[in-house]
Parts: sequence; C-alpha cells; structure tokens
Amino acid sequence: MGEKISRFNFAKYLESEDDITYFLEAVMDEDPALLPAALREVARANGGMTALARKTGLSREALYRSLTEESDPRYSTICRIVDAYDTRLVPKKKVAS
Repeated sequence: MGEKISRFNFAKYLESEDDITYFLEAVMDEDPALLPAALREVARANGGMTALARKTGLSREALYRSLTEESDPRYSTICRIVDAYDTRLVPKKKVAS
C-alpha cells in the first residue's frame, strides 16, 4: 500500500503569543503573499473564526472570505486580525538572496 500523506497541522505549534509572532514573522520573511493563509491557521489554532470575529469586530463570513487562498484582503482587515493577536506588521529590508 502507498503511504498516506496528511495535511500539516500548524495549530499544534501555535500555542502562545510568541509562537504566533514567530510564525507570522517567518511567513512575512519567506513570502508575504502567504499571510492570509497563515492568519487562517492562526485563527484555527486559537478558537476558530468565531473567536477571531469577536476579537476583531468583523463577521465570520468576512473573515472566511478574506483568509482564503484566492483572496486579496484589505490592509485594514489584515491589521485588525494581526492586532487581535497582539502582533504588528513591521516593514523590514529584504535580505539579498
């Protein structure tokens, strides 16, 4: 039989505010376009979209739409979500590859 590959579960590793901050920092360093998907994983690890909706004042539906892989969320939406996790988006100079 072939091996079964399962989806990596980020939620297991996003237990503290520091974990969330380091995860989002790594995503921003690697590929900022992945930020909506990363924020979806953070939400999943911390009570889901309902809890995030309460923290941000945004509707669950708006959050689901904003955090899909195909989405291009507004900067203000991203800021509200990031703020809900006591984190900030900080501009950083690109590291030459």
